[in-house]
Amino acid sequence: MDKNQGYAILKAVILENGRGFALGECPRAPEPFVTWACYDDEHGRRQYEWGHYGSDRDALARDLTERVEDYQQQFSVKVAWVEEPGLYKYYSTQRPVDIGTFPKPSHNAPDEIVNYGQRVPVEGGAFLAWGHLTYTRPLSEKDMADYELRPSKDNPAVGKRMERKPSISRQMQEAGRQAPPSHKREAPDRGER
Repeated sequence: MDKNQGYAILKAVILENGRGFALGECPRAPEPFVTWACYDDEHGRRQYEWGHYGSDRDALARDLTERVEDYQQQFSVKVAWVEEPGLYKYYSTQRPVDIGTFPKPSHNAPDEIVNYGQRVPVEGGAFLAWGHLTYTRPLSEKDMADYELRPSKDNPAVGKRMERKPSISRQMQEAGRQAPPSHKREAPDRGER
């Protein structure tokens, strides 16, 4: 996750217009918690400004929520995504996780890489995976496709997308029901030869 002025960013809420708010922690600081307004500059680097500092984590977590809600009300924007370490989980279904087998987007390195040692059932047995990676920010559809990664159904927003899409077996059953009936040609009676 990002760091700013010695504070590790614990959570960031990014809105539709690219602006957002973040909660940070620095245990050595006199006021160990902070919320900042934030945005990504033209180079994709996160910029932080307008800090509210304090020593009570719960109070600053509430401050983060209030700042997001106030901004949403004022500018009529919705939350685009939330960033937290390990929040976005992706499964490697084709191979163990190793060098060159997973994306490393700038400003979104994996938080955790876990290999299972063999393919094991995941997501309640929905599919098999060799391992998983967790990221602070969501991966793009292109990154998931290029590296053959499957998102966890528990990922924010991704879970909704996965729930809407029926399983492959269900899709095949439905296609079979919708297919026009095939016209079978009658085979000649073997006794007539």
